[in-house]
Amino acid sequence: MQQEAFAEQCSERAQRQHWLAVLARAATGELEAFWAQTQPSELVLLRQPEIGLVMARGRAGGTGGRFNLGEITVTRCAVRGADGHIGHGYVAGRDKRKAELVASFDALLQAPERRAALLERVVTPLAAAQASQRASRARKAAATRVEFFTLARGGG
Repeated sequence: MQQEAFAEQCSERAQRQHWLAVLARAATGELEAFWAQTQPSELVLLRQPEIGLVMARGRAGGTGGRFNLGEITVTRCAVRGADGHIGHGYVAGRDKRKAELVASFDALLQAPERRAALLERVVTPLAAAQASQRASRARKAAATRVEFFTLARGGG
């Protein structure tokens, strides 16, 4: 019984991580357009959008030891929905409105009765558009790829 609850919690956590990632990568204009189509319940700002810095870390060779890469600007926000769910928005850059929209969508998506409709109307189209953009960039990069090879000199 506990394993089933843990598996359900993990899938719910992974699902939330997915929608937060998709929302954070979306353009502010896209989020505004979807927000205009949503009939949100009352939302209360718990933490006004604020700008700060976080340390980005990297790994040498992708698997080696960690090192501090540098600081990046991040904007964060927190809202509480009428149903008590607290939404968080963390976005790269200095876009306060985008952080507020991500937090608002996060709060709404946590409500089980709204989740399916919002996932279908908002998250799925954004994720599909982002996947298409990644594929397009990958095709353009592949077209410019140069293969180098070395010929061994013979006879010596």
